[in-house]
Amino acid sequence: MGSADVAAVSATMRLASGYVWPIPIVLDVAQAELENAGVSVGDTVLLTHLGNPLATLDVSEIFAVDLTEMARQVYTTTDPDHPGVQRTLGYADRFVAGDITLVCEPVISPPFDRFWRTPVQLRAELAAAGWQRAVAHQTRNVPHSGHEYLMKGAFMEARADGVLVSAVIGEKKEGDYIDEAIVLAHENLRTHGFFRYGIHRTTALLWDMRYAGPREAVFHALVRKNLGCTHHMFGRDHAGVGDYYGRYAAHEIFDELPDLGIRSVLTLEWWYCPTCGGVAYEGICGHPDTKQDLAGRLIRSIISGGTEPAPQTLRAETLALVRQCAEEYGFGSPFVTEQYLTERTPVLTVPAAA
Repeated sequence: MGSADVAAVSATMRLASGYVWPIPIVLDVAQAELENAGVSVGDTVLLTHLGNPLATLDVSEIFAVDLTEMARQVYTTTDPDHPGVQRTLGYADRFVAGDITLVCEPVISPPFDRFWRTPVQLRAELAAAGWQRAVAHQTRNVPHSGHEYLMKGAFMEARADGVLVSAVIGEKKEGDYIDEAIVLAHENLRTHGFFRYGIHRTTALLWDMRYAGPREAVFHALVRKNLGCTHHMFGRDHAGVGDYYGRYAAHEIFDELPDLGIRSVLTLEWWYCPTCGGVAYEGICGHPDTKQDLAGRLIRSIISGGTEPAPQTLRAETLALVRQCAEEYGFGSPFVTEQYLTERTPVLTVPAAA
């Protein structure tokens, strides 16, 4: 993005053209690096990945912004503990804008290659499958029963032809689920028949989470619209972190926006209720005092072997698959470790130039 779009998106959640877009997309480069390379407006530069040529960028503008103000506008806070603020304040002192042209097609590594599609490819495949109404599920987690029922509820509410799981993979920090466990565990729900074949599909999305709460919810909706979805489900604390945003801020923000061309399916929380004897919906269950939140800490404890799963909390098939992934891909752990960060197979590579 150029300076006009960055300023407009940060302040108003719209491009300079007026089109809704919630998060600035920038390429930050230090001024000293630009000077050393002799880069200036009008040049065409090569963008590389792991040293190999990926794309060219036609430099149309080089500019600076007030990073603190940019963080305040996008994240409604300048607290450096917020991961999005931390990312923004860590940007280099210049942004480089311009059109990008792909010059070398990336190669997606197994097992992600069977989940990766470009928007054009995925839209064509959804159409071929007869999915006129597709509801997207954003995830960066292994699915527990609350996620499963969230998807099933949204599928019915949207009267959808299918659920598209769009798993965010790529950038990781220690303690996250390993990428392989995320995509394979979601696919495993269909493999074992918890979703009928033909109404559930898992895909992978390369995106570095900003944890921008309601703004990121809008971003997710626009991206999944581009992937061919007609609906997007949003539950509690969507794309949030800590207490920076309200529990259902991602629901409320869509009231402020024009029609985006994709409909929001807004749901309350799904939890485990021992009184009801299964997974229950916040809007129906009358036992909130005895509910068992299907929170990350509980599920992680089950996966790590420290807690026995309550009935319908985590599918036994999911638990077995995640532990298998730990051995095959995670160096013994289903969670990201320093070894995983340094030795894992990259999600994508770029072939060396001939």
